Amino acid sequence: MNESIEKMHQQGGILLYLRQEGRGIGLYNKIDAYVLQSQGMNTYEANNHLGFADDLRDFSDAVLMLKAMGIHDVQLMTNNPKKLKALTDAGIKVRNLVGTHAHLKEGNEAYLATKVKHGSHMLDLSKTKK
Repeated sequence: MNESIEKMHQQGGILLYLRQEGRGIGLYNKIDAYVLQSQGMNTYEANNHLGFADDLRDFSDAVLMLKAMGIHDVQLMTNNPKKLKALTDAGIKVRNLVGTHAHLKEGNEAYLATKVKHGSHMLDLSKTKK
């Protein structure tokens, strides 16, 4: 998020915050998912084991916010293809997609690789920052 805020400071922009902890499964379920992850499951497997889809977040509120501000085309900063699809499906033109850097640190290598493999996130792990 610091990277996004820095880019917005330089270029301008709007940050939309949607309170959707743990990919929409809620805080308590996310804690349960962390327990399963500590036992060897990846983040998606843990959510699925708890009976949830891979990502339950709903980005329709973001669409409503943009439209309420009269914004119908954006430069979107994300690595998540679901966010891109939600906006474009709702008629918001994404004129430029800006990926953020994956911040590789000890212990999150498998998490980031899972986001790419299972969640189709657009991360180039060969260019990660430590």
